Amino acid sequence: MAATASPAAPVPVKDGVAPLRAGQGYSFWLRRLHSLTGIVPVGAFLFEHILISNASAIGGPAAYARQVRFLGSLPLVTILELFGIWLPILFHALYGFYIWYRGETNVGEYPWTGNWMYTVQRWTGGIAFAYILWHTWTMRFTGIDLHEYPGASFGKVQGEIFQTPLFLFYVVGLIAASWHFAYGIWLFCAKWGIVSGEKARKRFLVVCLAFFFVLTGVGLASLTSFRSHAQQPTDPGGASMVEAGAGTTN
Repeated sequence: MAATASPAAPVPVKDGVAPLRAGQGYSFWLRRLHSLTGIVPVGAFLFEHILISNASAIGGPAAYARQVRFLGSLPLVTILELFGIWLPILFHALYGFYIWYRGETNVGEYPWTGNWMYTVQRWTGGIAFAYILWHTWTMRFTGIDLHEYPGASFGKVQGEIFQTPLFLFYVVGLIAASWHFAYGIWLFCAKWGIVSGEKARKRFLVVCLAFFFVLTGVGLASLTSFRSHAQQPTDPGGASMVEAGAGTTN
């Protein structure tokens, strides 16, 4: 008589939740593209906008006008804006909202640091998207054309941040965008295997958090510079004076 095979021992399952999956098929590639666009070109745009363009405002209205003129003089600037900024941001934001919608909020059941980080990443992304939409619309598509009159750029920003509610919105938007980008770098490097190993990830997280404070600090210094100067002109004649270094002084 053949011996009856004993049933296989059950595989022990660790307590907790199942690991997040990266998706299969087209979902996998869409998530990879979403991760990549968060670094290039969206992240690169935020890096330039906060640490270079906005930081030039610390040097005063004329310095800021020179930076705006340089950006506006780039070849095919509208094409660069469309395919290098607007469409990538739109894809990254909308697919991010889709991922957020498909996910589950369970920080109450699993209040781990990584879970809180994930939740904060989703919320800061939503706030940053609203902030970028507002800032792009008002600066690029309303009022005087800053590509034609870059000298009006300093005064145009002042027109918004001199209003307390909008200034607070700018501060919150800046912090949200800085966090989303800085922590997004960590997520990107961990997801793509650029930084592997628990110790290496923890060390790199410290670097990314330091980068967040640098972005936030420079951004707040730029906003302080806008508010510390007297209101600059936003008309064509006044814009020319600002570019010539003869704008309104304190």
